[in-house]
Amino acid sequence: MKTKREDIRNIAIIAHVDHGKTTLVDELLKQSGVFRANQEVQERVMDSNDIERERGITILSKNTAVYYKDVKINIIDTPGHADFGGEVERVLKMVNGVILVVDAFEGAMPQTKFVLRKALELKLPVIVCINKIDRPEARPDEVIDEVLELFMDLDATDEQLDCPFVYASAKDGIAVLDLTDDEKNMEPLFETIINYIPAPEGDPDASTQVLISTIDYNEYVGRIGIGKVDNGSISVGQEMVLVNHHNPDKQEKVKISKLYEFEGLKKVEVQKAEIGSIVAISGISDISIGDTLCSPEDPKPIPFQKISEPTIAMQFIVNDSPFAGQDGKFITSRHLRDRLFRELNTDVSLRVEETENADCFKVSGRGELHLSVLIENMRREGYEFAVSKAEVLYKEDEKGHLLEPIELAYIDVPEEFTGTVIDKLSQRKGELQNMGTSNGGYTRLEFLIPARGLIGYRGEFLTDTRGTGILNTSFNGYAPYKGDIQYRKQGSLIAFETGEAVTYGLFNAQERGTLFIGPGEKVYSGMVIGQNGKTDDIELNVCKTKHLTNTRSSSADEALRLTTPRILSLEEALDFIDTDELLEVTPNHLRIRKKILDARLRKRAAMSGK
Repeated sequence: MKTKREDIRNIAIIAHVDHGKTTLVDELLKQSGVFRANQEVQERVMDSNDIERERGITILSKNTAVYYKDVKINIIDTPGHADFGGEVERVLKMVNGVILVVDAFEGAMPQTKFVLRKALELKLPVIVCINKIDRPEARPDEVIDEVLELFMDLDATDEQLDCPFVYASAKDGIAVLDLTDDEKNMEPLFETIINYIPAPEGDPDASTQVLISTIDYNEYVGRIGIGKVDNGSISVGQEMVLVNHHNPDKQEKVKISKLYEFEGLKKVEVQKAEIGSIVAISGISDISIGDTLCSPEDPKPIPFQKISEPTIAMQFIVNDSPFAGQDGKFITSRHLRDRLFRELNTDVSLRVEETENADCFKVSGRGELHLSVLIENMRREGYEFAVSKAEVLYKEDEKGHLLEPIELAYIDVPEEFTGTVIDKLSQRKGELQNMGTSNGGYTRLEFLIPARGLIGYRGEFLTDTRGTGILNTSFNGYAPYKGDIQYRKQGSLIAFETGEAVTYGLFNAQERGTLFIGPGEKVYSGMVIGQNGKTDDIELNVCKTKHLTNTRSSSADEALRLTTPRILSLEEALDFIDTDELLEVTPNHLRIRKKILDARLRKRAAMSGK
């Protein structure tokens, strides 16, 4: 018989990037007494990864738990970026309701729509939290109307539409149910969670079922499965069977060696957990997302939606440039292979395939950001490798027609740039779906565009809009191939010989285009040192010094004025590279290079390719 666990609430926090959900979780932790009164707590304590902290985005979902009036509230902080949507879909299986955080100025944004749709499809109740009400330009009443419109667009039920609204400033640690109320603390939000989010229910006497929704990984204990006890109970030493809804052949006998629950930011060892508890289980080496742990007498897997397929791929290649091995600790194909396959332990939206070439791996992910975060993590860990230009993954329909992934792009730009943006995206096979005004005098454009049309566009977009445009995308599905797209209109400036770039050589080179390097930088033959102003590639000798005679001295070099080189970030470099180029990634350097370094062989390959 099903019963409710009234002393537990399981919730997920969903929002668009940068609407303040991680800061909100910080405050709930602080005000529930998780930290000592005098304990120093860094901001956005839930974003534990360096890249998450620097970019201000959450990449992996995080579990935490707080207590309020004897009720344990398990909170899962989810990523807001569409590239990490695979995380969100799975996490929602563990919870009985969600808090939708919306910025009081920006309003409902594209990723809000993406994650909210998933929650509504699962019939989860939603608490809407209008955050950042302390912003001078906040417009909470209009934002509520926008959110309700969004609910209607997504076919919410009447019960879902009748959801509570809470106004908050996570930064100031306050929440109110009415804007005229006195602000004190987060108590109104805690109360709303307990009153509105249903308690988890299940049959405590039935045979055990625990659906694994997230995987954590630890060097010492290996894979850790995280999931909710749906029925029965689970205890240390219990014999179980591992089964999977999408893989009927999987039937593996396992034993529970360690069991944890979440308290604050820590995992606490427990001997037993009942229905509704969110638990972490270690000691099962090949446990994976979507598996169900069951009692041996009645092994029934819990249905689970398939994880979204990757849409783009890159080659990760062992670095073979003349400077290979000067920077990194991990440089061999074995190092690269082990690291990429280890990433699969925690990232289920990623695919890694070996190719005919032992030094090259095909890595597929949900988007450029998804793969660039992996690249950045690896270079920080001391890996050195090269990556190719991202390419999209095509499919074929039953009739053999080529299908390609299509993205829905939402763009907010000041009015004067709309013409340029529409023109550029139309060239990339984008189709304008909608055009209207958004907040603060911006124009909102909505495009359906092939995923390959967006590869390499973000950098150009920021230049075209002078850094003021906002571009968000979400995956829309597969559609028939839209025809060829011409990517880069400018060629590359290529170093002619190996050596050190000098002012004199660079001064002559800068007349041809934009340089990516400054004097004193080491270059090698075939390395890309800048962007040509014209369409073709040019080889230049930037290591060339002036011939010295009695009348010329090298100090005259100092009078030559160099323009500041354009230093590319990882994303910009990934955007810039062309199909015949690679990006060499090391802990300290990002170098763009031609795939074929030898100029004669390169010319021969180009001739035979035509």
